[in-house]
Amino acid sequence: MSSNFIDLVKIYCRSGNGGGGSAHLMRAKYVPRGGPDGGDGGHGGHIKVKGNSQLWTLLHLKYKKHLLAGHGEHGAKAQRSGAYGSDVLIEVPLGTVIKDADTQEILFEITEDNQEQIILEGGRGGLGNQHFKTATNQTPRYAQPGEKGKEKWFYFELKILADVGLVGFPNAGKSTLLSVLTAAKPQIADYPFTTLTPNLGIVSYHNYKSFVIADIPGIIEGAHEGKGLGLRFLRHIERNSILLFMIPCNTVSIKKEYKTLLNELWQYNKELLNKKHILAITKTDLLNEKELSKLKSKVPDLPCVFISSVTQKGLTELKDLLWHALNA
Repeated sequence: MSSNFIDLVKIYCRSGNGGGGSAHLMRAKYVPRGGPDGGDGGHGGHIKVKGNSQLWTLLHLKYKKHLLAGHGEHGAKAQRSGAYGSDVLIEVPLGTVIKDADTQEILFEITEDNQEQIILEGGRGGLGNQHFKTATNQTPRYAQPGEKGKEKWFYFELKILADVGLVGFPNAGKSTLLSVLTAAKPQIADYPFTTLTPNLGIVSYHNYKSFVIADIPGIIEGAHEGKGLGLRFLRHIERNSILLFMIPCNTVSIKKEYKTLLNELWQYNKELLNKKHILAITKTDLLNEKELSKLKSKVPDLPCVFISSVTQKGLTELKDLLWHALNA
C-alpha cells in the first residue's frame, strides 16, 4: 500500500494547565500598608484542529502520537498577569472526522477550508489575590490556583470528499474510467486490487464546469466485516453525492452483482442506499451489437449507461447523466 496515503491516525492530546494567581502584597518604601497586587495566571494552551484544502492525507500526523499544549504562567506582583500557554494547531484535510477514541463518538467534522475547532480547552488561569480583597479582609494572602488541562486520545479519520464515488468489485474498470475522464493517473493493470488507495480526478464539463470523481478500492463480498480492503474502502463513499456502480458486461449476472454490492453498502451504513445510484456497464467493446442488445434487458431498474473506456463509447452520455444527477 502506498505509504503516502494515510486515512486514520490515533493521537494523544493534552491541553495546557492554567497558571496560578499570585498572592503578593505590595511592599514599597513610601507605602507602608500596600494592599494585594497579585496578578492572574495565564490560561493554558488549547488543542485546535483546522481545515486545510491543500492537504489530501493524514501522513503528516502519522508519527505525531503525542501533542501537548503549553502551560499558562503564574501571575506576578504589580498585578502582572501570566502569559497564556501556547496552542497546538493540527491542520487536517477536508473531510476529516474527529472521534473520541474511547467511546467512538463523533465529535465534529472538518469540511471547509480554514474551519477551526477546539478539541481540548486549556485550563483557566487562577485569579490573583487582588480579586479577593473585601471591606473586612483588606490583605488576603491567598490566590486561586489554575485549572488543570484536559487529556484524551482521539481518532482522526479521513473520508474522501467527492461528488461521485465509483463502486464496484475489483477489476471492474474504475481506474481506467478515471484515467480517461480526468487527468488522474491511477495504477492500472488487469488483476484485482490494483487500486489500494483512493484516487481523485476532476471531470471537465461544458462551459468550464467540472465535478470530482473518486476511484476507491474495490469491494469484495464481506467487505462490511473488514474482508479485503473492507472498512478502509467503505468509509470513503459516505461523503459522495452520487454512487456510480460499475459492473463489467461479461459478468455472469449483472443483477446479482448489483444486489451484492448494495448488500455490502447496506450492511455497512443503511444511509448509503438513500444516495443517488447510477449504473455503468463497462468493457462493452468486448461485445458485438447483438450481444449488447440482449444484455440491455438484463440490467437492474435504475439509470444506466453502457460504456467502454478503451473506445470511449458512451462516456459523453455518462458525463451528461452524472452532471444532471448532481444538479437535479
